[in-house]
Amino acid sequence: MGDIYLFMLIALVILAIIDLIVGVSNDAVNFLNSAIGSKVISIRNIMIIASLGVLLGAVTSSGMMEVARKGIFNPGAFYFNEIMFIFMAVMITDILLLDVFNTLGMPTSTTVSIVFELLGAAVAMALIKIANLDDETIVQLGKYINTTTALFIIFGILLSVIVAFTVGALVQFLSRLLYSFHIEKRKSYIHALFGGIAITAITYFIVIKGLKGTPYYKGDIKPYFEGKTFQILIYGFVAWTLISQLMVSIFKVNILKFIIVIGTFSLALAFSGNDLVNFIGVPMAALNSYQKWVGSGSPDPTTFEMGFLAAKVESNTLLLLLAGSIMVVTLWFSKKAKTVIETGINLSRQDEAQEKFQANGISRAVVRAAISFNKVITKVLPKSTLQYIDAKFQRPVIELPKDKTYELPAFDSVRASVNLFVAGILISVGTSMHLPLSTTYVTFMVAMGTSLADRAWGRESAVYRVAGVFNVIGGWFLTAISAFIVSGIFAYLIYKGGIIAVVILLALVFFLIVKNTLKFKKKSKELQDKQFRKRAELLTVNEVMDESSNHISEVVKRVSKLYNNVVTDLASHDLNKLSKTDKHVRKLNVEINELQNDVFSFIKSLDDSSVKASRFYILVLGYLQDIVQSIEFISTTSYNHVNNNHKNLKQPQIDDLALINKELRTLLKNIEQDFESNTFTNIQDILDAKHSLANNVSDLLDKQVARIRSEESSKRNTALYFGILLETKDLIEALINLLQLYKENHLIYRKLEQQ
Repeated sequence: MGDIYLFMLIALVILAIIDLIVGVSNDAVNFLNSAIGSKVISIRNIMIIASLGVLLGAVTSSGMMEVARKGIFNPGAFYFNEIMFIFMAVMITDILLLDVFNTLGMPTSTTVSIVFELLGAAVAMALIKIANLDDETIVQLGKYINTTTALFIIFGILLSVIVAFTVGALVQFLSRLLYSFHIEKRKSYIHALFGGIAITAITYFIVIKGLKGTPYYKGDIKPYFEGKTFQILIYGFVAWTLISQLMVSIFKVNILKFIIVIGTFSLALAFSGNDLVNFIGVPMAALNSYQKWVGSGSPDPTTFEMGFLAAKVESNTLLLLLAGSIMVVTLWFSKKAKTVIETGINLSRQDEAQEKFQANGISRAVVRAAISFNKVITKVLPKSTLQYIDAKFQRPVIELPKDKTYELPAFDSVRASVNLFVAGILISVGTSMHLPLSTTYVTFMVAMGTSLADRAWGRESAVYRVAGVFNVIGGWFLTAISAFIVSGIFAYLIYKGGIIAVVILLALVFFLIVKNTLKFKKKSKELQDKQFRKRAELLTVNEVMDESSNHISEVVKRVSKLYNNVVTDLASHDLNKLSKTDKHVRKLNVEINELQNDVFSFIKSLDDSSVKASRFYILVLGYLQDIVQSIEFISTTSYNHVNNNHKNLKQPQIDDLALINKELRTLLKNIEQDFESNTFTNIQDILDAKHSLANNVSDLLDKQVARIRSEESSKRNTALYFGILLETKDLIEALINLLQLYKENHLIYRKLEQQ
């Protein structure tokens, strides 16, 4: 019997390592976004600073491990086997959830996930126990679950979202009034005052979140801090203001850069100290349980009570340091962490960016309400006040070489500093008030609040940014609900299935992680292969031609395959395959639309001598859009025809489309090769083939007209058949126009090169 629990313990250790990796990939956004987005420090130095914070935070996190043992449920109400089932269900659920969010590039809260997983698994196990006892009903659920603590945690999380956003927006607005965007023109005393406030908040935050978790705090440090918060903050502010003045005036130190350095360190320390329990708290509690059970002579696991978990258990410092080391390694090498960070930065970016989220009804309503509110404020406030505020928010024009524009920061060092020290203050206050907080929620919502106050969400981007924020917040609620339900189901399955259920669920974990990893790598590779280089690097028509030829060759290849799939699957009336093809077509359409949306940035990146490249690029994208719209119409109408259960095309119509498909594939193959080789030597052969194919399409249209007049014909089939043929003609025309455009410019610019 003991072998089962030893196997489960080993599995929990392995799961803890995996959870550390997927957890850090998600939570790195908390402490890296501000430093990376501001670009005042090199990536390498940011990573070194964050790594030191993570290691120190891991060593000081022992006090947080109590949450996994007794924070959510009453361990004395469960037996050893039940506790192990709960812990196993929690870890499996946690890894699956976090890996899904990482793959999607969405930041979520590891604190919320672990809390609701513990709650879900414990509730499921409690219900099982109640069902097996004749003298208990669901009313006794409170005997097993710390309902007060659970409700307190939920309340704290919801409150932190609102407070973090509001405080972040208010502090950023005041900071911008103090600094404006012309940081270099501010007096030294302004830097000193700002430094005094920010550094005092951050250093107090380090003490509260860092030292409080160490065994040294209670004995040596606590008497100096307990009950003296106000005095410490006042003395700290005075001291740090004077130090900041010296640093700015004498040593010419960039105080904002210094704030970002220590702020990044402090948030990394807080993340590790606060969130390490989310990754290894459960396995360490399982280890303590197993050791106690074995030390007691391995009695019957179904009767061995677990009340001892309610007492304080010292954590192993070596294990904490090992866990911290794994987190640091993940921090340096995780590609998924970079994706999650990119989501957070883009939502708070000062300038236009490729928006990841689509507008929705809620975001549109919020933006309209904000515009209306702004109109009211404009009418109420004096004109001189509005002019003063607007002057503070006028951004300077930064002149950079055209090939360096992509190096601009997402936001300036003032906003980065506010993000860091406000998050630090809120987490410190929450900790001192014993209010449970999610570091992810606090840091993310502070960043969103500062973005709003800093006018980063303009009319061009607001509706997408707000939609992104609601998507992320919706993901948080989804995390909580999913964690509770899935963990409860897994606990029930493990209780019923024992070791067999554990093995199956572990296999599921590893299968899904491998699948998501491969999917993520494939998606990343597709993103690299199917998009042009940074537009700032393409300054001439020649460069645009050379770069885009391979891309267009790939598009032509995909269109050929998609057209063939539609015709083949329409003939067999295969709805499933038509649905898959339609998804691929829509994906291609999204890619082309993204390029189309990027035209503005491309034109802005050009110097005066390269404006012709913009016209060429616009024409290329126009033809590509025509091509994709044609194949989209063909795919969508074919899918809808079959999905609506209309009659299949008649055999003569199927044969006609098969003939056109065969000729079109040959034509597309030749076009693909011309673009791939970038020589355009087969243009005349392609034009001849095009004329032949166009004539055949016209003949088939006439043939269908004759069929309608001479024999019974379906209205729906005829509409579909005509639609496919007409869009095929448009598709061919767009392809030929694209080819001729390239041939003309190819000859012109090759001659210029030879002169």
